[in-house]
Amino acid sequence: MTDIDFGTLPTPCYVVDERLLRRNLEILDGVQRETGCRILLALKGFAMHAVFPLIGETLAGVTASSLFEARLGREEMDREVHIYSPAYAEEEFDDILGLCDHIVFNSFAQWERFRERVQSYTGHPISCGIRVNPEHSEAAVPLYDPCAPFSRLGVTRSRFRPDLLDGIEGIHFHTLCEQNSDALERTAKVVDDKFGPSIARMKWLNMGGGHHITRPDYDIPALVRTIRFFQDKYGVQVYLEPGEAIALGTGVLVSRVLDVVENGMNIALLDASAACHMPDVLEMPYRPEVAGAGLPGEKSYTYRLAGTTCLAGDVIGDYSFDQPLKSGDEVVFQDMAHYTMVKNNMFNGVRLPSIALYTEADGLRVLRSFGYDEYRDRLS
Repeated sequence: MTDIDFGTLPTPCYVVDERLLRRNLEILDGVQRETGCRILLALKGFAMHAVFPLIGETLAGVTASSLFEARLGREEMDREVHIYSPAYAEEEFDDILGLCDHIVFNSFAQWERFRERVQSYTGHPISCGIRVNPEHSEAAVPLYDPCAPFSRLGVTRSRFRPDLLDGIEGIHFHTLCEQNSDALERTAKVVDDKFGPSIARMKWLNMGGGHHITRPDYDIPALVRTIRFFQDKYGVQVYLEPGEAIALGTGVLVSRVLDVVENGMNIALLDASAACHMPDVLEMPYRPEVAGAGLPGEKSYTYRLAGTTCLAGDVIGDYSFDQPLKSGDEVVFQDMAHYTMVKNNMFNGVRLPSIALYTEADGLRVLRSFGYDEYRDRLS
């Protein structure tokens, strides 16, 4: 994105580059074409609906984790809409039926509770699935490990009920978080060993998300082998539902320095916040890359970058720069399209970042800015 001038933008501002998004979609479409699998956009990771028409040209549709996500997918892309939730609310289920093509249940109790409503629905065909927990952990961070001890996500082998599979057409599993295909290959073997006889009764198999397919070092041939293994052995339609892989490397968060203070080290206060605008920095945690910056001490001037909320831990990390930072300087955080816009908040009444899109046809455009009304109207 070095050819884009961010100087005219309000800050903070997320910027997505359509050229980079197209690059990711080409990689994903290559997997679809080679294997016949169907790839869905997981809205929990990226829900910038201004680019849904472009994404819908390539991917099979979206996967949702809630009624509102499902509605967004149906209204803004209108391809396949899948949904999975740990539990569905009675008062929302009729709306979910009207929006979704696949509904995945987290337990057999939920399946039994809603089965009659699904089977009596006549609006359009709905295919139902059950999520399994293979009890095989691959995620490095416990917070994001769906197979951690005492996980609420999916049915373990000991509690699986083959006798209740009538009407169930698919098996869903998900164990990954930002991982390569070697982790999927290990998971696939466990899933096959534990649930193979039930997969043989299914029409489809959903291998969840967490696949970093568009990362430069991702082993696509290994992914293809895993997909074909299940296709050849069981004759199922395979689905993948990454969120991050669609938006990986496609966007930045542009911020500016508001002040620099000193307390044992130089601390640059930004108009961007870890707590409000990139919460995974605190939750995972991880250290986002900053354009032109290095590790502490690697360059001449080292700063702690932090937000202006009252949270003492609203700290993004320590970075070094070739030149000293001063008020008004631009600081650009890399790879900020995924798990940012979908998770940001207005703690302390901090303004949400604007959202901008760069296209070759129209250049850089601010699509949305936020103000006081958004803060006021979400409260009572």
